[in-house]
Amino acid sequence: MAPRMEGSIAGHAYLVYIMLMIGTPGTGKTMLAQRLPTILPPLTPVESLETTRIYSAMGRLAANEPLLSTRPFRSPHHTISDAGMVGGGSTPAPGEISMAHNGVLFLDELPEFHRKGLEVLRQPLEEGKVTISRALNSTTFPANFVLVASMNPCPCGYLGDAKHACKCNPMQIERYMGRVSGPLLDRIDLHIEVPAVPFQELSATADGTSSAAMRAQVNQARQAQRTRFGPDSHRLNSRMTTRQLRKFCPLDVAGRQLLQTAMEDLGLSARAHDRILRVARTIADLEGSADLQASHVMEAISSRSLDRKLWAR
Repeated sequence: MAPRMEGSIAGHAYLVYIMLMIGTPGTGKTMLAQRLPTILPPLTPVESLETTRIYSAMGRLAANEPLLSTRPFRSPHHTISDAGMVGGGSTPAPGEISMAHNGVLFLDELPEFHRKGLEVLRQPLEEGKVTISRALNSTTFPANFVLVASMNPCPCGYLGDAKHACKCNPMQIERYMGRVSGPLLDRIDLHIEVPAVPFQELSATADGTSSAAMRAQVNQARQAQRTRFGPDSHRLNSRMTTRQLRKFCPLDVAGRQLLQTAMEDLGLSARAHDRILRVARTIADLEGSADLQASHVMEAISSRSLDRKLWAR
């Protein structure tokens, strides 16, 4: 039985959005991240060639696999250097973010990563590529990936847990949360709480939602986006421009009021405003709704749990 995520967004969040999972140790955050490639659409021929070129340049292709057919899943350790993350060297070579191109980059225990190493992710997350400059030239590598990260709610991991007492003082918790900068957190679309799985669900004999069923949902949403942006366009809801947001994400009175209240009460930025609309548009697509409704906006807002917690403190 798969661990639960708070909110129905859990089964269809990866289209392609940036997600942070927060939960106590042992709730299955890593296992959920490892399953992500199985619910994403298969690599297209163009994506397969792009990814194969990167792995071939790094000498990472298996002898019996001349062409990559599955989306990569990269999970670097938190001790990784900046060059190992983004690429570098006297002769620039791709880093982990390029190795994760067209796949998933999973950062387990996000606050344990070096802050500088996390900050360098901001450009690739916005542009889908990374440029490494040297004295004589510069090299650009593709880096269009799904970023998934996980973290505990506090240093000991048990803040808010009903069965374990948290041993951290407020200063330790503030210092721990402060390791993830505001600008990076602002670029994360989904803050998902992953609670412990009850014994009844762990011991249940019924199967949970299969990867095939989730992949069908993803393909359904992708089809809606192809219809919206044109059959020859590779744009997804997560990459909509401001002009496209105005065109494809009009809000009714109730939805506009909800978003305004969230912006004012939680102190959300303009970037968070746009990201909420993009997520809400995807939720509507998955429900087969042409119109953006207040319920879609509410679900998108509720998926930003860290905004609510940071505001409360």
